[in-house]
Amino acid sequence: MRPLMLHGHERAITQIKYNKDGDLLFSVSKDTKPTVWYSVNGERLGTYNGHNGAVWCIDVNHDSTTVLTGSADNSVKLWECETGSELHHLKTETAVRTCGFSSPRKVFYYSTDEQMGMKCSIYLYDVVSLEMISVVMAEKSKVTAASWGPFDNYLLTGHENGMVGQYDLRNGKCVKSIKPHQTQITDLQLSKDSTMFITSSKDTSAKLFDADNLDLLKTYKTERPVNSAAISPLLDHVVLGGGQEAMEVTTTTSRAGKFDARFYHMIFEEEIGRVKGHFGPINSLAFHPDGKSYSSGGEDGYVRVHNFDQSYFDFKFEY
Repeated sequence: MRPLMLHGHERAITQIKYNKDGDLLFSVSKDTKPTVWYSVNGERLGTYNGHNGAVWCIDVNHDSTTVLTGSADNSVKLWECETGSELHHLKTETAVRTCGFSSPRKVFYYSTDEQMGMKCSIYLYDVVSLEMISVVMAEKSKVTAASWGPFDNYLLTGHENGMVGQYDLRNGKCVKSIKPHQTQITDLQLSKDSTMFITSSKDTSAKLFDADNLDLLKTYKTERPVNSAAISPLLDHVVLGGGQEAMEVTTTTSRAGKFDARFYHMIFEEEIGRVKGHFGPINSLAFHPDGKSYSSGGEDGYVRVHNFDQSYFDFKFEY
């Protein structure tokens, strides 16, 4: 695979995300400038200028008209996707770590960090009126990754202490929680049909769960911290990305740092392939909605778009 190299950021990538149709790829980094690209050829469409700090999270609504970003400058911003103009600005008390739109309902959530004596909180807002619907205090530990659950009835959260929670934002309660990881959960992504989700953690593993009852289904083990994990919408594959901690990167080679994207068979938990490329840890991974390509964002500031060769689809796992 010869990837498309997208270089529009000056600092480490924090999150990448496709829109529902897969024609647009959004990326945010520590350089304050959320960026949107054409996923087919890597052409940069533009940036959303307005943040004054690292941007930790981004999401786009189901019809790709509005973009949501959360930043370390203590703000959440809503943008017009096509023109890049700022629609709304919400001031927060601490840095915003996660955010996301609800597909069926016109609402969005965001979570704030535990800083300066302020507790980590999850806020639910109406998109149209920008009125706060509810606020939930996160239990025990701050939220580091989150995603809507099936039918957007509740929010799935990953926490700094390794806990996974299921929050009903309407009544402000944590419905269910488990602690499958030893250390911080770095990413949480749903499968295409929303029946499962995968978490990645700095404890060198990624785990697959049933989205409804939080039952642990599979575990994928590595030798380095895992910063992101995604489930293929087409095949029974998952991809993991991470590597040696960023602060230690200069003391080793890219090969020793294990900065590869690693593919595992979802059911048999066996590694089936690796893709090299990034000089530094991979911080975010995303499959294209059609499952024929995937993208990775790294500590090196590059976004790499990989279109799978035919051999990937011809591969048969022998057991």
